[in-house]
Amino acid sequence: TRPEEDAVVFKAQLIALGHDVTIEPLLMISTDGTDDIDLDGAQAIIATSRNGLRALAASPQIDAAKGLLLFAVGPGTAATARSLGFTTIVEGPSNAAELIPLISEHAEVNSGPLVHLAGDHVKSSFVDELQRLGFFVSQPIVYTTRVATRLASALVASMRNKRIDGVILLSPRTAEVYADLVGQHNLGTACTGIVHFCISAATAARLACLEGVPVRCAERPNLQEMIALIGPATAQSGESRSERR
Repeated sequence: TRPEEDAVVFKAQLIALGHDVTIEPLLMISTDGTDDIDLDGAQAIIATSRNGLRALAASPQIDAAKGLLLFAVGPGTAATARSLGFTTIVEGPSNAAELIPLISEHAEVNSGPLVHLAGDHVKSSFVDELQRLGFFVSQPIVYTTRVATRLASALVASMRNKRIDGVILLSPRTAEVYADLVGQHNLGTACTGIVHFCISAATAARLACLEGVPVRCAERPNLQEMIALIGPATAQSGESRSERR
């Protein structure tokens, strides 16, 4: 259910574990705010999403950016930064709030601004806390998100015919969109036979309106934990899929 560019990579990882995977992006990302990026005097960049870095890569500021310290949320965002040529990276845990202590440790309150590459649905509490600590934070909106308005007909048919074993939800917003579309397509009953793998408790909470759906949450909010949660395809699940076919 994640945006297609990331979904393709995650799909390959799951296929390697023996799963059959269907991609159904529920969020579409547009990196159309690159003109708003201003690095003049900046001491560091904060990336809480790979999408922010992809927007930066399309900006004329990318070469100047590579010379700055970069704070990255999670290993995936840090890996994207390295692939773009960043060399000074502070990698934090997989959520923005836990990045704040690292920023406080490595950045200077009395130095230049911190530039947070944000999306259009960013939480203000992250920047509010940095400002409370005395940092000046610039927060250009460098990407926007459009949500799916319906599910593909083939997927709806597969869910109704019990050919889907699991749904993977990697953000609270994705889960909210999914729950809305399940209601739109009258799939509530079908979903009670599908395991919903959620990256966090906050993500799982968005499914509260779907009564009786099985939910499993990762121990930590990152892709490695999600892969461990889902696990390899088993012979038993493969047999059950064959029977359904």
